[in-house]
Amino acid sequence: MKADDLRSKTPDQLRDELVALKKEAFNLRFQKATNQLENTARIRKVRRDTARVATILNEKARDAAAN
Repeated sequence: MKADDLRSKTPDQLRDELVALKKEAFNLRFQKATNQLENTARIRKVRRDTARVATILNEKARDAAAN
């Protein structure tokens, strides 16, 4: 997911996306623990996407506070 795509979303949409990513990360960790995880690179991608969404949310909050 690209940062430009995320910047066009509203804060509510970003929060929903963040919740979905955290749920997916939990499920991936559970699969890893039970040796059912097939795509190990997905964990890294989800973790980075989570950080990306959180960063954009913080940028939007900072901009809203400044105005």
